[in-house]
Amino acid sequence: MPERYPAITIWQPWATLIAEGIKPFEFRSWPAPRRLVGKRIAIHAGARPVRRVEIRDLIHRLEIDGAHGQAMQVGPALTLLERVWADLGMLPLSSILCLATLGEPLSPEQVGRQLANDSDRSGHFNWAWPLSAIERLEPFVPARGSQGWWTWERVEA
Repeated sequence: MPERYPAITIWQPWATLIAEGIKPFEFRSWPAPRRLVGKRIAIHAGARPVRRVEIRDLIHRLEIDGAHGQAMQVGPALTLLERVWADLGMLPLSSILCLATLGEPLSPEQVGRQLANDSDRSGHFNWAWPLSAIERLEPFVPARGSQGWWTWERVEA
């Protein structure tokens, strides 16, 4: 019988940064559903190809602002992003990369200056969703995603 997980689609390279344990928060303009707090969720890498301009911008912001500016581990993030810069096709797309436990979302007031958005999209970072107990899937599992929350069925071979 397949296990079912709530899944969220995240663009690359952010999905891989989460799967590698480098990015401990997902930032959204809305709080995560209460029913999912404390639950295991699937992190899905979307089908959208990696964009060189986003990689360049993220590297630049990490070099300028460091961990405080981006709420992730700077050294490992830069190492991964430099590899991606050299080979934009290296990151998996349309795949479940990992499972994570979704923590209590931090409101914009709680986030304040403690955490900074890792997105260049204005208004996209009001809520910080803590992600912990990352279980990276090997191999990654091809899956078609969707906007918002959707259900992924994990079928063991």
